[in-house]
Amino acid sequence: MKLRGTLGGINLLLEPGDTASSVAQALSPRAELLAAHVTLEVAGDADPAALEAALAAIREAGGTPGRVRAPRVTVTAPTAEGEEGSARTVILPHGVRAGFRGEYRGSVVILGDVNPGAEIVAGGDVIVMGALRGVVHAGYGGKADAIVWARPIASAQIRIGDAVARAPEGGGLGNMKRLEGNEGAELARLQGGTIVIEPHR
Repeated sequence: MKLRGTLGGINLLLEPGDTASSVAQALSPRAELLAAHVTLEVAGDADPAALEAALAAIREAGGTPGRVRAPRVTVTAPTAEGEEGSARTVILPHGVRAGFRGEYRGSVVILGDVNPGAEIVAGGDVIVMGALRGVVHAGYGGKADAIVWARPIASAQIRIGDAVARAPEGGGLGNMKRLEGNEGAELARLQGGTIVIEPHR
């Protein structure tokens, strides 16, 4: 992790190897620096939990999270099923619109919203830094320990591994067990073969 001052405030770079605990520990004594406008940059293989820890530290210090940028990141176009590709984490430095379909062998982090009509399929985790309203399938191929994380999860359908949950007409994801909590970040995972959504900080 690197923290540097700029003309517009503070720039915080998250690097591969940074974890939620290491970021929280490094930022704790620097709270006064974070009470500003903070731009976040995310290296290609950064841990999504580290990004959430940085955002939490900025808010607690009274700062304002600015743009989240992904410099030096490879953005892949949707690939055909079965096409050889990298299983590493891919970061999309923007939201995705209706009509977009992306397939990824590894995990995918989306720095924006997944809008209705968009579809994301990943062999690993699906992390959405904005609202998830499109269709996602995490753990494609039967990876039951994959997760879906978004702010919030408001999708008509999500899949994790071989399990699927669909929203009934005019409702939310009613056949998923939703644990009560705040309306911010939410985490979906498999528990006993059922998709469970719970608040996540």
